[in-house]
Amino acid sequence: MRVGAPTDSEHDEDEARFALTSEAGLNDGLAFPVVLAATSLAAAAGAGWSDGWIGHWLLVDVAYKCVVGVLAGLAVGRLLGWLFFRAGRPAMRLSEHREGFVALGATFLAYGLTELLHGYGFLAVFVTACRIRAAERAHGYHGILHDFVEQVERLLTAGLLFALGAYVAQGGLSELTWQGALVGLLVLAAVRPLTGWTALLGTAAGPRERLVTAFFGIRGIGSLFYLAYALGTEEFPVPAEELWAVVTFTVLASVVLHGVTASPVIARLDRLRLHRARRRGRHGPAEDDVANERL
Repeated sequence: MRVGAPTDSEHDEDEARFALTSEAGLNDGLAFPVVLAATSLAAAAGAGWSDGWIGHWLLVDVAYKCVVGVLAGLAVGRLLGWLFFRAGRPAMRLSEHREGFVALGATFLAYGLTELLHGYGFLAVFVTACRIRAAERAHGYHGILHDFVEQVERLLTAGLLFALGAYVAQGGLSELTWQGALVGLLVLAAVRPLTGWTALLGTAAGPRERLVTAFFGIRGIGSLFYLAYALGTEEFPVPAEELWAVVTFTVLASVVLHGVTASPVIARLDRLRLHRARRRGRHGPAEDDVANERL
């Protein structure tokens, strides 16, 4: 799910796009505590069951590393926001140079510094981006950064999907069992939608927006990284080849299912918002008025 380039509006995205964008940014950072819980549980089971890992996991892997990730992201984002937009000399303001590759430097700085402090680098990158965006919302430099990052993301995603296709062509799904395929389908069709719907109860989103947000969002490419990390850290009772097959199948199924349906579904929501805004008597409604319609 992609969103448009930043604008100078504080309400430039509807609830569905905003929720999916936020989730995409947070998923990579907040998935790590769950992965570490799985590796700790596997280690405890392999050495004879013990619940001694739970305290360390809660204090270090959840509390400490998340707090460090957020604080480091805020600090780096504040510093870069000043360098981008408010440095005393124009020559020092990075926004004056209009270079998109600065986004990579900001990403590596936030990630590397946070990892040195033993925090979650992915979480820090997300917080850094939010802080830079808030530093000067109306500046056109955000559009340059957005376009550059989007191009890099598309290039890397295409390369990764190509490699995944080559893996499948070489027999990567040969270890996939019907039970593993069923798990992948249940994640896509039941676990993700039900979890997303429940999490959005009580929010400003309407029922249609909650349904769309709950259904979309999975592509699972980050799962490849987390699985590689987990398998490199601990041994699991399920063969590694079977785990790779299940994750690969789920990613490919999500790419096909959500890739085919995302554009028409979001376009349908946009038409419904525009129609409802016009019915309320706002002929030629502003972009903010349309985005603020709840469905």
